[in-house]
Amino acid sequence: MTLYIATHKPYIMPEDSDYQPIFVGAAQHDSVPDGYQSDAVGQNISTKNPNFNELTAIYWIRHNTDTPVVGLLHYRRYLGKKKGHNLSAILTESQTQELLKKSDIILPQKRNYYIENQRDHYLHAHTAEPYNIMKEIIAADYPEYLPAFENMEQSTSAHLFNMFIMPRRYFNEYTDFIFEVLGKVEAKVDVDKLEGQEKRVYGFLSERLMDTWVNTKKLTVAECPVIELERTNWLDKGYNFLKRKFFPNTNKKVHF
Repeated sequence: MTLYIATHKPYIMPEDSDYQPIFVGAAQHDSVPDGYQSDAVGQNISTKNPNFNELTAIYWIRHNTDTPVVGLLHYRRYLGKKKGHNLSAILTESQTQELLKKSDIILPQKRNYYIENQRDHYLHAHTAEPYNIMKEIIAADYPEYLPAFENMEQSTSAHLFNMFIMPRRYFNEYTDFIFEVLGKVEAKVDVDKLEGQEKRVYGFLSERLMDTWVNTKKLTVAECPVIELERTNWLDKGYNFLKRKFFPNTNKKVHF
């Protein structure tokens, strides 16, 4: 089992050998911190990190490793048995294996938005064109996924963050699916016309593909609380959420 930790900078890391930092966007840096895996060696898309975010780590893992159980976490976000704010609360190997005996995959607990569905939440926060293109591609080329995609759109909750732990066979299927879809979106989107955080478009879009894939495949999910090493300013986050919803033409602050 290897649980990769996507990071773009040196940071405190777990001492557990099952956790492996992976330095994303390494192609744009002169060096990689000691002990961190580069995403710019072997078969990779490291140069696309500004648009694909942590997906460059997922791509590297898919094409350069064969670990039977694989996961992706973030340098400041992990999965645990209960909520916490330090590394002592993250999942151990025995806890992970126990969860996978009872469920197909492990995901973060769903995030609930209550007053708007996932489609509206995305479109209030991001440029609409790439999202609409992705839906058109799913409808045309992956019609078996369309019902689950439309259910995701209408849901007020979702598994987000591009974080997961899966057996290799599910990981390979999931990764191949998202990169096929996003590759077709990429061919139709001019990222040079996107500004600021919107250039991270494929990372944002991929979050809407997780539940689409899981529910189409009818997989069972063990949900785990998210361990946030950096405490969230919920007042600021809530303020910006409401501002995006009711004043959509103002500057958007989404991921912070």
